[in-house]
Amino acid sequence: QLQLVESGGGLVQPGGSLRLSCAASGFRYDYYTVGWFRQAPGKEREGVSYISTSDGSTYYSDSVKGRFTISRDNAKNTVYLQMNSLKPEDTAVYTCAAGSFVIMLEEDGLRVGDYDYWGQGTQVTVSS
Repeated sequence: QLQLVESGGGLVQPGGSLRLSCAASGFRYDYYTVGWFRQAPGKEREGVSYISTSDGSTYYSDSVKGRFTISRDNAKNTVYLQMNSLKPEDTAVYTCAAGSFVIMLEEDGLRVGDYDYWGQGTQVTVSS
């Protein structure tokens, strides 16, 4: 019923770009904070970026700041993650998630437990 479906993953060379999409069905993004997470084999899931509901502000982890851009299109009920200057260490399964929690501090907006809906993930591989 409530689903998030990621797309846009694939194989790219270091320095290349990729845009991920997260389409929602069964609910609308308008009232939700939407975040992107990633998990590489043998590593824990880490938060990458989120876009807030109240003011549309965005936040990025230090590892992707300046290279990734998150955006949303409420009319299409879709959130995007534009990834530029990709590095091999960006290789992971990328998953989008949505939650209706209140963010008090910017750095607290990527806690896994605060998100209610999760996609299945899309594979991003960066290699030469």
